[in-house]
Amino acid sequence: MPQIATPGDHVDLDALAPDELDQLDTGVVGLDASGAVVVFNEGASALWGLSREAVLGRNYFREVVPSTNVPGFLGRFLAGRRRGSLDESFEFVFGRMPGSLRTRVHMRSGRTHDWLTINPLESLGAGPSREAVMAAIGSRVRAEPVDPSICEREPIHIPGSIQPNAVMLAADAEALTIVAHSTNAFDILPGPEPFLDGRPLAAVLPLGFIDVVRARLAAGTLTDGRSVRRTLRLDGQEGAYYAVAHAHAGRLIVELERAPDSPDDFGDARQADTELAVGRLRAAETLAEAAQIAAHEVRALTGFECVLVYRFDTDWNGEAVAEDKISDWSRSLFGLRFPASDIPAQARALYTRAKSRFVIDRDCVPVPLVGAPTLGNAPIDLTFAQNRTLSPIHLEYQRNLGVNGSMSISIMVENRLWGLMIGHHRQPHYVPPETRAAATVLTDAFAMRVQEIAARTLWAERQAHLATEAQLVRELTRSDDFVAALTGAETTLLDLFGSTGAGIVAGDRVTLIGRTPPDDDVLALSAWVRQRIGPDGTSFSSESLAADFPTFATHREIASGLLAVFVDGQRENLILWFRPEVPSTVTWGGDPRKPVLAGDGPVAVLPRRSFERWVEERTGFAAPFAEWQVSLAVSLARAVEGVVLRQRRKIDELTSLLAEKERLLAQKDLLTREIDHRVKNSLQIVSSFLQLQRRNIADADARQAFADTSARVMSVARVHDSLYQAETIEEVDLGQTIESLCRDLAGLAGEGHAVDLTAEAGLMVPYRKAVALSLIATELVTNAFKYGASGPGTGRVAVEVSAAGLGVKLRVCDDGAGLPDGWDSNPRGTGLGMKLIRAMLDQINARLEVANDPGACFTVTA
Repeated sequence: MPQIATPGDHVDLDALAPDELDQLDTGVVGLDASGAVVVFNEGASALWGLSREAVLGRNYFREVVPSTNVPGFLGRFLAGRRRGSLDESFEFVFGRMPGSLRTRVHMRSGRTHDWLTINPLESLGAGPSREAVMAAIGSRVRAEPVDPSICEREPIHIPGSIQPNAVMLAADAEALTIVAHSTNAFDILPGPEPFLDGRPLAAVLPLGFIDVVRARLAAGTLTDGRSVRRTLRLDGQEGAYYAVAHAHAGRLIVELERAPDSPDDFGDARQADTELAVGRLRAAETLAEAAQIAAHEVRALTGFECVLVYRFDTDWNGEAVAEDKISDWSRSLFGLRFPASDIPAQARALYTRAKSRFVIDRDCVPVPLVGAPTLGNAPIDLTFAQNRTLSPIHLEYQRNLGVNGSMSISIMVENRLWGLMIGHHRQPHYVPPETRAAATVLTDAFAMRVQEIAARTLWAERQAHLATEAQLVRELTRSDDFVAALTGAETTLLDLFGSTGAGIVAGDRVTLIGRTPPDDDVLALSAWVRQRIGPDGTSFSSESLAADFPTFATHREIASGLLAVFVDGQRENLILWFRPEVPSTVTWGGDPRKPVLAGDGPVAVLPRRSFERWVEERTGFAAPFAEWQVSLAVSLARAVEGVVLRQRRKIDELTSLLAEKERLLAQKDLLTREIDHRVKNSLQIVSSFLQLQRRNIADADARQAFADTSARVMSVARVHDSLYQAETIEEVDLGQTIESLCRDLAGLAGEGHAVDLTAEAGLMVPYRKAVALSLIATELVTNAFKYGASGPGTGRVAVEVSAAGLGVKLRVCDDGAGLPDGWDSNPRGTGLGMKLIRAMLDQINARLEVANDPGACFTVTA
């Protein structure tokens, strides 16, 4: 029997028999080219608590130890195999074996397969451990609710540690000298360990990166979540590193992550995929459709097993309004509601400021931050840090939910936290930085679509009510009895606000229509409302009147909702609308009355453990009155006030009020036009950002890609600009839109390029067709400048927009040599432009004809 050495002595593992491998005092794993386990010795079984039979044939990185599916482990393996010589040695911390363990890992090529050897170095703690948390749970006699504000006081923005996939440096924002660093910084940075604090950042990071940081700091564009992102090469390191830097609270925070050797190793998102996903999202007509598309597209980008769109209500309870998941996902959360305590106030505040958070491995061992002794180890504010560790309470919540890897991206609508895009994975899950950024962009696009859909829905509902109110005001102008005008005409108070009962209290006189309580009870309600709102109040609304005014509990079925407005300053005349009870069931993810538990030892608060469906029967509630409905009721009361003051005299004031209401009707397009104006401005900002980014890119193809994307964004912005200026909100003047677009494209192409436009005046087309034709025109004109010019730096393109029967015709011709034979089967460029053109043609059911006349001529008939 030969003497058995450890693999650290470079023993020939290929020469050892299985029983000899089992005698080694370290873990040994053999992997085939796909990463499947072919050898698993007893040392490896002891490390992970897994039998040989349970792992053989399974993928080591994805199934056996998913925490290794990161650039720092799997990335090294793939890079070595590509080189044809696998010879790597590095330290790696396994966060959840039988216990957390720091190890030395060796990767080597073998004759028939590759070898991993794992040498334990030391056991580690990970803050409050799973065992400590479970012990705290077990020590409780009963699960009593505790004050949720305990969670809200947790300082989650200064955890004092980061996730182990990153290295962090904190520097003084003025001097750019290091004041704190993560303890793993010496794994990738040069210099002796004791002397990192106090050193200039320029001594450990490339000067070019430091110069960019200095310039951004001087310009004030590196705060409030804005950052610098670069890929760096560090001294003494073979691989590249993603670097992200931002400034906050007087500190410059730099985060470094090992970059994959190849973008395909971990599925980096492609720009074309993101653009097409945004296009599909823009086509959604309803909020439910948009949410489902967003969940599907984000999951396709990021690879999470389940993605939720989680929406907050006015009380910060949450609901999963969309879900996209793999077929064997064990628990569906779609349609479930969750109490506000699940995401406490300080967490919501952090989500409002910092837009995204990704957790690769819930059970990872956090890497502490250490500061210079002269600073007294003051905590570093990590509000905007991407790799900040999460709260132990939140991590235990994930355990209870059965989730390991996770994602949360803020959905911000009109600068308010509307909800979250949430990703769940049962195993550790790595998402590359570029893909994280793409998912954030797509979530922002969803937020914009939510705003557009909500604004259009609100506009349509308000216009219908404005028209009804205008009719009521007209009746008032023709009558000296406001009660009769509002209750006895063809249009009445019942036509407002979806009410089923309404009434007017004028002194002691009660007039009721629809389903209402008796007169005496309505008089009592009038007196209570007058007392409830005080001497200066004019209106009151409730969705649970029986809870506010118990006397009305017997009228719950017909009057659970109330909107009341006083007509005059003396508050003798009151208009009321009633809504019926809407009995409902609310399905919660667990009992909302027991959101958190008191803990013992290292964990002050324990999150709830049950997420089983818990159904609450709700009675005594009506559909709530919206704020704009209350405002509209107040405006109607002001119109009525004139009749009350006039008594039976003719009044000219009502005529002016009618004119005011008619003016409001004439402005019914204002809300939509404002939306189009804001969308146009937002798209122009995006186009400007793309142009600015383009100037910083040296690669010609990448610069062109940014230019093309900017032109596409600009084309959609032009359509919204036309909508904003048009007389109607449904149609666009195509000729005017294409004219503005061509002028912009010629300007982008530079001096020597021009467009000769012939456009039929007043050619109006629907909005969606205008968007599609504008994008097609952008591609055709851009390609004509690129490929159809008669000489470099010059080119004239002829564009014609005209009617064609019941449709329109768009013709784009260049003055070049024409298209070569077979161009369609082997188009120049990346082909994305032609894919986009074909997608737009299909969308509007149009056809494309191509000919040489003598230059290339493209004719679109739609």
